[in-house]
Amino acid sequence: MVTDHPSVQTIWTWLDQVPDPEIPAISLVDLGIIRDVAWVDDTLEVTVTPTYSGCPATSIINLDVEAALREHGIQHLRLKRQLSPAWTTDWMTEKGRSKLEAYGIAPPQPSGGPKQCPRCKSPHLERISQFGSTPCKAQWRCTDCLEPFDYFKCH
Repeated sequence: MVTDHPSVQTIWTWLDQVPDPEIPAISLVDLGIIRDVAWVDDTLEVTVTPTYSGCPATSIINLDVEAALREHGIQHLRLKRQLSPAWTTDWMTEKGRSKLEAYGIAPPQPSGGPKQCPRCKSPHLERISQFGSTPCKAQWRCTDCLEPFDYFKCH
């Protein structure tokens, strides 16, 4: 049976246009939560791994993925939630890390804290709180420009 489906690469391109609902400057692909895209018979399967199992944005993310693909004519779609292996900030793309910083959020660092202020680039920083605007971020402040900013925690 010959089918006329968009290529998997085309679908990845479409999904790269779907913003994270909590951080709209970064796509779900750049965030690394879209784990796999595959055609299984006539059904498109998209595997999503949330940033953590209790992420409140998971339902919105699934709705946004479904809406984006339906806008491109995908009729048969199955979203699969994959919790293992658990998502890690290592799955974020370099493009995504750069977008986070341009948006004013310090990207995750293996050292456990930001290297510089995302606004003025100063290395003089202090942690205000282990918890930021969402559970996956911490609140920091630059001691030079005095601006607070979110830091995307490693995990």
